[in-house]
Amino acid sequence: MVHALHEAQHVLQPNGILFDMRPAPVHRRIGIQSALGYREIGAMRESFEDDYLANRAVKQVLREGLFKSENYIEFNCNRAIDTFQELHTWMADFIDLGRMPSQNKLLKRVKQAYAKTSGKKKIIVSAPLMLRLLRNLAG
Repeated sequence: MVHALHEAQHVLQPNGILFDMRPAPVHRRIGIQSALGYREIGAMRESFEDDYLANRAVKQVLREGLFKSENYIEFNCNRAIDTFQELHTWMADFIDLGRMPSQNKLLKRVKQAYAKTSGKKKIIVSAPLMLRLLRNLAG
């Protein structure tokens, strides 16, 4: 990622802006939203190795003086999923990419809770996103 940030710095105009937006290294929470409210079921167990590497890369280019961090915010992002099958498919992508181990126990709990919840319902996956504004200091 350091190389990618160096390349971004080269193509940005002097004083140009780069937005770094990605999930915060926090385990995503999963729950069911229905007419009765929200009920949390559990948390995913992702690997944050890539996230920590990305954080170190940003810190490195800041130390090198390539960019200046002008603003940083974390905000919650809720992903609303209509069916259990959609959740299963979405989580399988993470597992296939090697970002987390099997989530069979969590999936089983969500499937049971989803089946027991009557009426209109959605599965909510919640986690914070990080947004940082980086100013290109090349000039």
